[in-house]
Amino acid sequence: MAAPTDFTGPQFYDELMGPVQFGPFAADLAGRLPPGLHGKVLEIACGTGLVTRELRQRLLPSVDLVATDLSAPMLEYARQQVTAAGIAWRQADAQDLPFSDAEFAAVVSGFGLMFPPDRGKAFAEARRVLAPGGLLLFNVWDRIEENPHALANAQAVEARFPGDPDMKFRTPYELHDPALLRSLLAQAGFREIVIDRRRIAITGADPRRIATGQIRGTPRAALLAQRGVPLDAVIDDVARALARQGGDPYHGHAQALVVLAR
Repeated sequence: MAAPTDFTGPQFYDELMGPVQFGPFAADLAGRLPPGLHGKVLEIACGTGLVTRELRQRLLPSVDLVATDLSAPMLEYARQQVTAAGIAWRQADAQDLPFSDAEFAAVVSGFGLMFPPDRGKAFAEARRVLAPGGLLLFNVWDRIEENPHALANAQAVEARFPGDPDMKFRTPYELHDPALLRSLLAQAGFREIVIDRRRIAITGADPRRIATGQIRGTPRAALLAQRGVPLDAVIDDVARALARQGGDPYHGHAQALVVLAR
């Protein structure tokens, strides 16, 4: 949605969605950085700091890590959660990064580069701040059909608001096409593009906890509140949809594309 700076649900996002899907993907992403990397590292859209924590553990102590996010509440929450030394926190727009040309050896983003309205500009900015030979490492969600918990959530919410474009929130799944990613990256000046699919299992999860994270832990909660809909009622809808699809406890999977480009 167009108001990420107003997002106020980072704790729900972190505590309920983190263990289910974002934590495992964060560890996978950070683990793909070359060992012994030298030079500053920039993280775009750090969210609640799940990837930030993994990056700080992966990088050499001498490597400076700059973690950024557009959302001030997210950034403040991440700062409180990740207290390791060697992290500079900055509020920043991925489409207009406040950094010098060729300042970083690597740019990393965990599920953040799907959201800028002008994705081409965001990729161009990542290219601009990278030093020659620098590495861009990020992941995006695969097709929503490959993320059945997300599809169940989307269908349950959209059923309450037929024809409401603000509630048809498929933006996070629009970069699932490797050909589109390669085209956007090539236009931004990247080469040596490698795209890998990564699936993680979701097992033994509480459908209501997942549903609560999906609703209260995302900006959609604000939209629902604006329409006068009780959040718990929507959470009930989503929890039932999840249980029908994956059982209770819930069993399923989440799938992403992991991209490495120079």
